[in-house]
Amino acid sequence: MNRPQAYLSLLLMLITLAGAQQKPVTSQPAAKTPTAANVPSEETVNAFMRHMFGYDPSVSWEVVAIKPSALAGISEVNVVIKNPQGQQNTKFYVAADGQHALIGEIIPFGSEPFAPARKALEKGINGASRGPADAPVTIVEFSDLQCPHCKEAQPTIDKLMSEEKNARLVFQNFPLQSHEWAAKAAAYADCIGRNSNDAFWKFAESVYDAQSDILASNADEKLTALADKSGVKGSDIATCAARPETATRVEHSVALGKSVDVTGTPTLFINGRKVGNIAGLPYDVLKQLVEFAAKK
Repeated sequence: MNRPQAYLSLLLMLITLAGAQQKPVTSQPAAKTPTAANVPSEETVNAFMRHMFGYDPSVSWEVVAIKPSALAGISEVNVVIKNPQGQQNTKFYVAADGQHALIGEIIPFGSEPFAPARKALEKGINGASRGPADAPVTIVEFSDLQCPHCKEAQPTIDKLMSEEKNARLVFQNFPLQSHEWAAKAAAYADCIGRNSNDAFWKFAESVYDAQSDILASNADEKLTALADKSGVKGSDIATCAARPETATRVEHSVALGKSVDVTGTPTLFINGRKVGNIAGLPYDVLKQLVEFAAKK
């Protein structure tokens, strides 16, 4: 466990202990759906974080978002916890009373728990794809071409697609704000994908391979050259990538991901079923999930 993850575990423990010290409540008013007027303020969140981590001067944080969650009466807070060893995107939830918080993930429930995400993705996907268009399983990958974890996951995804002939893979751009050239790479990728699916996959692989050589200062030069090598005209792709409509398409992809609760990359959806920790999931389990979805 790295230090940011350890801080997250500590946060969970401290919140749990704080909750255990509260006096029992015999009855509570009905929960209210959070609105912009009653979600916790950024000032309150920062005060909370100072109480939790102010003892360690090497730790800092940034409040990324505070918003109503999908669950009535609960607000969602997204923060990035940073220290010299790295950073960790962290999400926790605040109750309507403003006095209690919990860490975890709100997961879909019901007789068809993955149907809402599957339908949202079916309507919204606009990325490059590979595999049969009529495949019974659609795997949607939200990825960031600058993300090292995405690079690490790609061989696993490639192996999966080579073995699962009843699956279609759709790549959706999800550039992270913390990555300095990811949005530009997403724009290039979008333009190439609209020209050629085959060229897109070659381009994506080459960008992953060249991650350590690409900087914000040379991104256009490097990405244009990699586009040429993928089989399209790099100068045309560079022109396309700079157009406002391309930025709009990338923004659409990011918004689509956020609508189905993508908070990091890479994230897969197998017929709407979210798989966020690809590196931590045994390959056989990932394969079983695809085959199970195909049977359904």
